Amino acid sequence: MYHAPVPSQSPAPKLRLASGVGLVAANMIGSGVFLSAGFMAKTMGPGPILIAWLVGALMALCGALAYGAVARLVPRSGGEYRYLSELLHPAAGFLAGWTSLLVGFSAPIAVDALAASAFAGTVIPGLPHRATAAALVVLLTGLHATGFKASFRFQNLLILVKALLLAAFVLVGLVLGARGWPADWTQPAAGAAFPWDALWFNLLFITFAFSGWNAAVYAAEEFEAPARTVPRAMIIGTVLVAVLYLAVNWIFVANLTPADATVVFGYAEFTRGVAAGGGAVTLGHAVMARLAGPAAAALWSGATVLVFLSAMSAMTFLGPRVYAAMARDGFLPAFLAGKGEHPPRSAVLLQGALALLIVLTQQLQSALAMVGGVLMLFAALTAAGLVLARLQGRAPRPSNLAVGAAAAYVLISAWLFHAAVTNPVLDGTTGQRLLAIGAVLAVGLGAYLVSRRRAAASS
Repeated sequence: MYHAPVPSQSPAPKLRLASGVGLVAANMIGSGVFLSAGFMAKTMGPGPILIAWLVGALMALCGALAYGAVARLVPRSGGEYRYLSELLHPAAGFLAGWTSLLVGFSAPIAVDALAASAFAGTVIPGLPHRATAAALVVLLTGLHATGFKASFRFQNLLILVKALLLAAFVLVGLVLGARGWPADWTQPAAGAAFPWDALWFNLLFITFAFSGWNAAVYAAEEFEAPARTVPRAMIIGTVLVAVLYLAVNWIFVANLTPADATVVFGYAEFTRGVAAGGGAVTLGHAVMARLAGPAAAALWSGATVLVFLSAMSAMTFLGPRVYAAMARDGFLPAFLAGKGEHPPRSAVLLQGALALLIVLTQQLQSALAMVGGVLMLFAALTAAGLVLARLQGRAPRPSNLAVGAAAAYVLISAWLFHAAVTNPVLDGTTGQRLLAIGAVLAVGLGAYLVSRRRAAASS
């Protein structure tokens, strides 16, 4: 049923547009932009690589436009949980929230913690890999559990530091790096067909690099004028990150060769602690080493740690808003609901505990990696909900641009979901991935039915 009242005003501190843009950027920018072009260099030249990133940017912008219109229809916190509950069915919303709890926030926090730990080990040799990752999760959980003001200020500080570091990287690349079209790449023969297959294959990974453009919707009720501020934050944040990604990838293709780009193939072992100390493992390290020397490449490891910490902090800040919204609706224990608009410490601690469990359990990391594609499915369902709202004549009426963007996002997401499930490069077989996705959804549906029965019995 559609019932989305505008949140009541409260004296609690409010997020503004700049904070929303920062949350979007902090959630989006991770390791993907410093790795993907290295894998793409095996089958694509500079031009196709940049075109692929532009296509990924357009898809993310379609998602942001669609979600912006949904945020005007449903100006409430909770993200896909709230949107799907209002636009489609409470069961769909519950499944989205359930998946967010497991793989939307807790798992990415754990993965980023392990990556940050690996790069910290290059700055301080001898750091225990998994213990350091666990300590980072505990540290950020504790900081965000201290209260909204401290959490908000710490998050803003990390966003500022991250922005300065990335701006410095781009500045080094543009000032010290090559400015002409790259000549050291193996160029396709004259008349050769555009590598469409490679572009579509790599778009799956580029899409993951752009994920996070919807970050502001999870804390919508905590913004000033959420129906106006949240859509603007998503669109502005997505555009800024897209420009940054294109600039960074230009620096890569202009200053590195395909042989240089092979450094990324050691990333998986490096971040698991298998090959820590083995040298540059991102294109950022390779660029800094070439343009500014080994010392600059070593410093970039420290900068990489802060980039990961910023992403972890943004997810630690946003995730509990989903669990609090579910608790207020009776789908999770009441102690997770909190008071007012900000989630309680218990929701922050629950998410931290799940992330810590994933850090310490290698098998759980592999299993959750197989169901990450289901998050794309729920995002596509949210965009489809906007199209349905337009057909039903709900107010405020979504614009033609937003509905068109939503339709495009649904179509591309459907293809990418299929690609994620059948991709031979990813962990597990197609059957194992489908089984993992089905298991998560089945457990979530069972929990939904149990919560509904409890609610009916208590009413």
